[in-house]
Amino acid sequence: MSSTEKTVKLLIELSRIIVGATFLFSGFVKAADPLGLTYKIQDYLIEMSLTGLFPLALPVAVIMVVAEFSLGVLLLLGIYRKWTTRMIALFMIFFTPLTLWIALTNPVEDCGCFGDAFIISNWQTFFKNIILLAGALLLLVRWNRITPLFSSKQAALAALFTVLFALLFVLHNLYRLPLFDFRPYKIGASIPRQMFVDPERADVLETIFIYSKDGEEKEFTEENYPWNDSTWTFVDMRTHLVKEGEKPAIEDLAFESLYFDESTGMWQTGGENTDIILSEPPYTFLMIAYSLGEMSGRHLDRFKEVSGYAEERGYPFYLVTSSGADVVGLWEEKHQTGFRFSHADERELKTMIRSNPGLILLKEGDVINKWDDSRVPRIGGLNLPLEESGLVKINDPKTTGAFHLLIMLLLFIVPLLLLKWRDWRKQ
Repeated sequence: MSSTEKTVKLLIELSRIIVGATFLFSGFVKAADPLGLTYKIQDYLIEMSLTGLFPLALPVAVIMVVAEFSLGVLLLLGIYRKWTTRMIALFMIFFTPLTLWIALTNPVEDCGCFGDAFIISNWQTFFKNIILLAGALLLLVRWNRITPLFSSKQAALAALFTVLFALLFVLHNLYRLPLFDFRPYKIGASIPRQMFVDPERADVLETIFIYSKDGEEKEFTEENYPWNDSTWTFVDMRTHLVKEGEKPAIEDLAFESLYFDESTGMWQTGGENTDIILSEPPYTFLMIAYSLGEMSGRHLDRFKEVSGYAEERGYPFYLVTSSGADVVGLWEEKHQTGFRFSHADERELKTMIRSNPGLILLKEGDVINKWDDSRVPRIGGLNLPLEESGLVKINDPKTTGAFHLLIMLLLFIVPLLLLKWRDWRKQ
């Protein structure tokens, strides 16, 4: 083999590893949170005034992550080399110009290409795609130089297993809480701590005052604006970023109380109660239902049990929703739950828990546990305090994540190794 052929072979193998591993990783982390990708697609549809396509966001998200993960695995295994490289090339030919448009127009700050696991800027995403596109085109031209790891007889089984594995993993994370939570509201996280950033490390902003005099406008800073000179007339004020600093992981979380006003017979929005909810000792239950109209009521009795238990033990229980006061009134009139209600931003509630409804247990603002509606514990008749009930006993989140990752690796790799062993035996 000549030096040129060796170089080409090396480039092909490097491209295969880089492109395949990137597709696999990107597909896996998005498959770990399919609703997160769905919401990201909806953000783009809003920016493009295509909200009528919202119903397609979830199916597109599922198909996209299954395809991305599967193509990465098939490329690494050298299965169906010709069609795999063609599909990856088409994938990159479509997304590279799209990410250039996103980088130029910045409709959404975070493209979501690696979910919440690894956030990069829109320009970084575009440059990443340029590299992947170059590798994909090389593989497309020299697909026959890719070394297959399975014979043609076992390739179909390996490909089918890969697609089924990806699909089942996506569906599990869709109908249950994600196995891997990369968001700031994960178990073990402190919400108040993530809402704060050291002022010395925060954005540096400058306020500009615009005044006019004798028909001429002039800009001033806070140090020299003519606040006491009546010859100047105030026109406008604006703030611009001087130096970008750190931003808190949680920026827009705010709770407002919702209550029934007996004098008007209507539900009203009261004052902000964020600090109260995040500091009430010792424990606080938050039933999160970003939309009461779309909420599944199959397990509402479980939440009622928890609310009753919380009331008996003196633990605050809130139903937090982004639905309006009128919707809350109609919903409560129908279900007669007696819950305390609070209002918050829909995006934040969707970030807090990927279930509508879901339950979060806080200890002075720290996330102690989370459940989707089907996993809310049955605690009717429980006479024990929370500390003795087992509901607050949690494992270290990092240990749990590592354990889940190990299980997923074994479930995926062991069957492929068995197929490879069978392939080797036959050969």
